[in-house]
Amino acid sequence: MKLLLAEDDMRLGELVVHMLKKKGGHTADWVTTGREACEYAEATNYDVLILDWMMPEGDGVWACRQLRKEGYMGAILMLTAKDGLQDRINGLDAGADDYLVKPFEIEELLARLRALSRRNFAPIQGEEVQVPGLILNRTNQTASIAGELVQLTPREFQLLDLLIQNKGITLTREIILDRIWGLDADVGPKAIDAMIKLLRKKLSGLDQELIQSIRGVGYKIEA
Repeated sequence: MKLLLAEDDMRLGELVVHMLKKKGGHTADWVTTGREACEYAEATNYDVLILDWMMPEGDGVWACRQLRKEGYMGAILMLTAKDGLQDRINGLDAGADDYLVKPFEIEELLARLRALSRRNFAPIQGEEVQVPGLILNRTNQTASIAGELVQLTPREFQLLDLLIQNKGITLTREIILDRIWGLDADVGPKAIDAMIKLLRKKLSGLDQELIQSIRGVGYKIEA
């Protein structure tokens, strides 16, 4: 599974990510604020979000409510030291699918993640997606403009698909780097800028520039 952990306790966060990888065999991204949790969840397809209740810049309940309000359909597990009945109700009413009270054993967390993964949360993506003048085919990973194929490398296709999936949302370079290469890759922001430049050149047949630069932040598609 691909997981997102939002936990501001550095020691606990490091331990949980390590155990998710070592014992569960999962990949896991880790953020420390509610705002970052929302940004990552909107930009990346995760199997389960693990949200700590108490975090800066929007706690877990706030992040859960924001994501559900924006139509997020993925699985959400809430982690918290709050074990009162009303606290559990508040977390579930905010849109969480499950609730695990601290302290917990990693085996129980893994079991709950397996249970959540068996439920079908994610909407099925269409074989083709369109923006004005451009058709992206996810089955054969091709792009075409006015019926003419555009030759894209696998990573160029991934990047273009990621931007189109998140139309209207500015994706930071960090999110793009994580989604396309992985944060552990020896790749810097300049590689992203270079790929965007190549993509724009290959998409020059469109009536208008598709990919917009957000100065000092990243890129987005408005179409």
